Amino acid sequence: MPTSPAYRPDSRFFDLGDEYGDAVRPADFPEAILRVRNDRAASSVGLDGLSDAEWIAHFGRFEPLPGQPGPLAMRYHGHQFRTYNPDLGDGRGFLAAQIRDDRGRLLDLGSKGSGQTPWSRGADGRLTLKGGVREVLAAEMLEALGVPTSRAFSLIETGEPLQRGDEPSPTRSAVLVRLSHSHIRFGTFQRAAYLGRKDMIEALIDHVRAAYHPDVAAGDVPGFLRAVVESSARLTARWIAAGFVHGVLNTDNLNVTGESFDYGPWRFLPRYEPGFTAAYFDHTGLYAFARQPEAVFWALTQLGGALKLAADAGPLTEALNGFGPAYIRELRAAFLARLGVLSLGEAADQRLVDATLAVLREGGEALRWEPLFFDWFGGFASSARALGGPRGKLYQGEAFDVFRFALFEHGPDRPERLEHPVFARSEPEEMLIDEVEAIWTAIDDDDDWGALETKIRRVREAGQAWGLSDY
Repeated sequence: MPTSPAYRPDSRFFDLGDEYGDAVRPADFPEAILRVRNDRAASSVGLDGLSDAEWIAHFGRFEPLPGQPGPLAMRYHGHQFRTYNPDLGDGRGFLAAQIRDDRGRLLDLGSKGSGQTPWSRGADGRLTLKGGVREVLAAEMLEALGVPTSRAFSLIETGEPLQRGDEPSPTRSAVLVRLSHSHIRFGTFQRAAYLGRKDMIEALIDHVRAAYHPDVAAGDVPGFLRAVVESSARLTARWIAAGFVHGVLNTDNLNVTGESFDYGPWRFLPRYEPGFTAAYFDHTGLYAFARQPEAVFWALTQLGGALKLAADAGPLTEALNGFGPAYIRELRAAFLARLGVLSLGEAADQRLVDATLAVLREGGEALRWEPLFFDWFGGFASSARALGGPRGKLYQGEAFDVFRFALFEHGPDRPERLEHPVFARSEPEEMLIDEVEAIWTAIDDDDDWGALETKIRRVREAGQAWGLSDY
């Protein structure tokens, strides 16, 4: 491919050495049909100029991009539903490339469904097309809602009939490429600790610190953990404000940059339901919606435990204890951002968060999660829109008095956003399971990709209206 000046390879994880991954070969797929090409993401890393044929070559056949050494299946361990598993690693994907974006940030291109690796554990290393479509939709919605997330960079159908026990089979196959800040997981550090390799932990910390947390001083292990705690608290708070349920918060599904990824069975809440689970196999509700802060903190304690090879326990415990205050602070910020209002200080902001959760809890079947934030976005500046809309009668009830009072204390933040055409609609953009299934059915039954393309466009329009990408 002719390289663009905006394309800047920086494959520094590959330079860490053979202890951290295995060179692998991608599967040889019978077909490569380009289904989703994220040119918005590609433009940020200088790859939007690729022809479709070049795109398929690099993201379907995995011919290395210029300056990239080739696919690497990363090694890691992890707690899966709180049971330690030392037999993990990239089993159906690999790190394909590392690259700088137009803001100078180091990003990964990682695959999913690209074939077997030494860590496949007998599985076929493939991804269903439905799984790829679901990840595209989740990534678009999370990004629009201002939640740090990996982005679906490419989806290519690969022409293999797959057998799966949890969906009708045979089903169609695909390979997905994600663009994310890092694929270094809590479990990457756990593996090094399991092996008793202080040198590996120190090398990982130095790599992550330099690449993603440059404000942390060299050798400051507790400072590194504090940075991960802060970013994880921010991520968790934004999941809650978005009504998002990740599904499987194992320590191999959480990364050191505080970014959503590996959310296979995800769901967005239709209504407030603390015990809502996304994964059908989460029989105890360990990763239910309201337990996500607990799950992330527990995972952080496992990361902290791994770091004891390189630092004293006391300062690490102190760093971990910062999660609770950071989460509460970030939750206030996330709810205010979702409501489009300005901060009035800790006490008033907390009253608004409490009042919002109260009406969501008490609204029952009549009040869905997303419409509340849509109707009242901008606070009192949206009063006429909210009270004159399809839920206006509900909002005039006594149950909403405290919420309205708390909301109206806060002035609108960037009220010009309310002029966006999205706010002339009567209903918000949601990502509920019935619509996701309908989009997939159109693809599976009729090879109709129009509904998916329309949904992506509408979600991006909503994201522009909300203006949450940098909050």
